[in-house]
Amino acid sequence: MTSDSNTNTMVDCEFCKIVAGDAPSSIVYQNDSTLAMMTLRPMTRGHILVIPKKHAASLSEMEYKTGGELFEVGMKISEALRDSEIESEGVNFWLADGEAAGQEVFHVHLHVLPRSETDEIRLIGPRLDLNRSEMDSDAETIKKHINLDE
Repeated sequence: MTSDSNTNTMVDCEFCKIVAGDAPSSIVYQNDSTLAMMTLRPMTRGHILVIPKKHAASLSEMEYKTGGELFEVGMKISEALRDSEIESEGVNFWLADGEAAGQEVFHVHLHVLPRSETDEIRLIGPRLDLNRSEMDSDAETIKKHINLDE
């Protein structure tokens, strides 16, 4: 991928093409830093992606403030979904960061997924059976690496 330094976009990135107006999309909402659009491969009716307008392939490339804005727009979208005619008894937010997490498009995007009791989407898989000592040890390991002062 090549970068266009004038617009902070990646020339080969489909989401950056949408932000630039060079690819079609069904935009639900946008402001100076974020854009919300219908996804091309929805899991349910009303499945929306919220993206930063400035290209970031992963969370580590995105400013914390932008991450908060993505979540705020996602919350507003979920309220709109619940108020609309689209079936939305619940909402899942989902963000995959990295290939191992299932990220397929390498431009950060938050899925806002309206849910109903009758949809067949399930997050299932094996669960670990950790004891409190193991959880405490993991918590201490993670705490050592959190830097909230940045």
